[in-house]
Amino acid sequence: MNTDAVKLLQGRYCNSLTEYSRFVTREVNIGDVPLGGNNPIRIQSMTTTDTMDTIGTVEQSIRMVDAGCEYVRITAPSIKEAKNLAEIKKQLRARGYNVPLVADIHFTPNAAEVAARIVEKVRVNPGNYADKKKFDQIDYTDLEYQGELERIYQKFAPLVNICKEYGTAMRIGTNHGSLSDRIMSRYGDTPQGMVESAMEFMRMCETLNYYNLVISMKSSNPQVMVQAYRLLVETMVAEGMNYPLHLGVTEAGDGEDGRIKSAVGIGTLLEDGLGDTVRVSLTEEPEAEAPVAIELVKRYTVRKNQESRIKNQEAATEVGDQPLTAHHSPFTTHSPYEYKKRDTYEANAFIGGHMVPRVVLDLYKKNLKDPAIMADAGYIYSPLLDKYNMAEQSVDFVYLGDELPSFTLPGNLKQLYNYKTWIKLSDKTLCHPLFTLKEYVDEAADRTSALNLVRVLPSDIESDEFGALPFDKSLVFVLETNALHGMADQRAFFFKMEELGLDVPVIVKRSYLFELESESPEVGKSESEADLTSKLQLYASTDLGALLVDGFGDGIWIDAPELDTKVITSTAFGILQATRSRISKTEYISCPSCGRTLFDLMITTQMIRSRTSHLKGLKIGIMGCIVNGPGEMADADYGYVGSGTDKITLYRGKEAVKKNISSANALDELIGIIKEDGNWVEQE
Repeated sequence: MNTDAVKLLQGRYCNSLTEYSRFVTREVNIGDVPLGGNNPIRIQSMTTTDTMDTIGTVEQSIRMVDAGCEYVRITAPSIKEAKNLAEIKKQLRARGYNVPLVADIHFTPNAAEVAARIVEKVRVNPGNYADKKKFDQIDYTDLEYQGELERIYQKFAPLVNICKEYGTAMRIGTNHGSLSDRIMSRYGDTPQGMVESAMEFMRMCETLNYYNLVISMKSSNPQVMVQAYRLLVETMVAEGMNYPLHLGVTEAGDGEDGRIKSAVGIGTLLEDGLGDTVRVSLTEEPEAEAPVAIELVKRYTVRKNQESRIKNQEAATEVGDQPLTAHHSPFTTHSPYEYKKRDTYEANAFIGGHMVPRVVLDLYKKNLKDPAIMADAGYIYSPLLDKYNMAEQSVDFVYLGDELPSFTLPGNLKQLYNYKTWIKLSDKTLCHPLFTLKEYVDEAADRTSALNLVRVLPSDIESDEFGALPFDKSLVFVLETNALHGMADQRAFFFKMEELGLDVPVIVKRSYLFELESESPEVGKSESEADLTSKLQLYASTDLGALLVDGFGDGIWIDAPELDTKVITSTAFGILQATRSRISKTEYISCPSCGRTLFDLMITTQMIRSRTSHLKGLKIGIMGCIVNGPGEMADADYGYVGSGTDKITLYRGKEAVKKNISSANALDELIGIIKEDGNWVEQE
């Protein structure tokens, strides 16, 4: 997209970037659970059973609904599976479950046409519905390109007409990993290509007077996913559309990684006010996905502007009549559709500038009598050698408040003390003061550290004291908040910094007091450590990830007093990894499984992780089938893809290098390829 086009579009993809306001979309009926409009943000997931296993699929669907799913998606790779959806639906209804069913379609228009007569919604992927992906680069003329669209229209129109006749909704679901050769040849592997892939099908639907649409822009890379959804909304608004959005990060993985990566992508867009339904794609049982999605979404049920949204709703039910107003974008130095780190100076050759974001760990009030406490910070103490060994995830600062440790800290670890404590220290080599704003303005004689950190609140930027700050290259802001709307407030602070032309590095701090934020209906009910850990992963990934994906933040500081410091360290580095800001471990792009999957994804993912998790910086894709495999491999260094019963195809990038090898030997073969490329290191 050219620069002039970006300038015209910036700021029109959401109602506001500095306060929460949900974007109003068209209401779409999906069975008796309507989506978009004034409805709640809906929760959904997808079965992993063989669709021909009727009982297994019914039982799993019931578990999913009981866990909170409001829609259940089931794959239909051929006509026989599509026909069996009728029996699955019949048995669910007989057992009292009226959940709307969604048929997931790839490659097979005839299966979609069967399914659309049975289920409440069909999902089609414009990259492979009536198109192809062979990684061919084709130089289309405009006339040839239009001819391809005419060919696709002829294949697609029958499905649209069936959906109109039966009242079936449709999701047009673009996947970054399965853009067609046609789209790739014209737009490249870009968010713009993802948007155009969907818009072509949406325009065809409108030509046929069909508007019962839901749209998605999924990627395994949260940065790409966020940019694509934003650009989609811009493009829809420009063409008078306001279709509801299905949010998801595809192939997010499992455990902590899957939750953090999902929250970075989905949470960023929810903060923007975008999203009408959410699916969290984990390489776990599908009923495990709904609670994660529910936790992500529930923060937005209490956000402000709900009443104004309701009042505006009647005006938004017709296509092109949404109440969104085009605001001037607060983005002034870069586009919200492509990543660019905010320009800052480099303080003490350590933070800001081109340095990776730094991690601060709060050790205030912790046990500072035992050097073993440093293991949680990534520094393993050896009493025998009387030295520390650094882990890959070792923090850069520790905050000690007014506490002095009884042992020597690692020599390269920078220490933060409250200003009044810092001035009393005899050895200030690695010690740096943490000032209040007033202290920094007033105490000129003590601003002598190579790094001077100053606590600020988002509102402080408007204060007289902020205006009186003496700016020099040692100053670093610690931007604090624990407010519900904190991300928007902190983003507003960065916009104001840009407006004032300030290039001071900023550490973003978020505090989480979960006992105050708990929305449990049972007063006084305590949450388990696992519950709080999951909540921290989701909340912090949303609040900090939403800033980092836009290039804001030279460091992060998570304060969660109830939780173990090891959890906080892991979460912080996980957020930096998910936002591609700082790589500290192997990344796994693993799909959540479905009825097409050709091996046990959960077991296989854990097996691959157990032997490759020490390969810092490598991205390994693990795909159950070919649907998104080669495309998502383009974002991975290596790929492990099911290609038949007990058969695996191995990829280097998007190139298949070993085909149809036995699953018993596949991991050894994958490691062999990594070794051939010189990317293997032995595990210590």
